Amino acid sequence: MLNHVVLMKFKPDVSDADIDNLEQALDNLPNVIVEIQMYEFGRDILRTERSYDFALVSLFSNQQALQRYQQHPAHVEVGSRLKALCEEIVTVDFFGTDAGDLKSKTPLESLIGDDK
Repeated sequence: MLNHVVLMKFKPDVSDADIDNLEQALDNLPNVIVEIQMYEFGRDILRTERSYDFALVSLFSNQQALQRYQQHPAHVEVGSRLKALCEEIVTVDFFGTDAGDLKSKTPLESLIGDDK
């Protein structure tokens, strides 16, 4: 699965009501964009110096599905809202590794790989 992670820092004047409205818009996206396999988002709870204010994590079957999601009119509309609310938005997209697969290898096998 392709993991799509978005981290956001809101502008100082963004209100809780603004964030509530954003959450409602985000919550509706899986109802209208079939490419979304999993979709979670939420506000930061630790609020440390290095924390971002809000995160979104979603899963897609492949890059083409992610691209269709990003081009979907509902996503484009929410993206415009995000740009208006945020002073910084960062993303990372990666193919996930099942942690169980890593645990099945010994530390030495993990270092040298499968072709001994």
